[in-house]
Amino acid sequence: MNIFEKMQKRAALKKQLQQTDYKIIKCYEYELAGKEPPYDMKALHTERQALRDEINGQEQEENGGADH
Repeated sequence: MNIFEKMQKRAALKKQLQQTDYKIIKCYEYELAGKEPPYDMKALHTERQALRDEINGQEQEENGGADH
């Protein structure tokens, strides 16, 4: 995979992560109102963490494995 393809993939992953932000906000609003969240928070967290892990892995790979 060339650098351009890697950048496109990382941008797509970041977009996918951003597209679930509203679910997190909605869940917190429901919790603050004392209602049952409309989404499974554990599953949502797991999904979002997997995206973050993949994004971070790509960034570390680009930086020669250096930690952020």
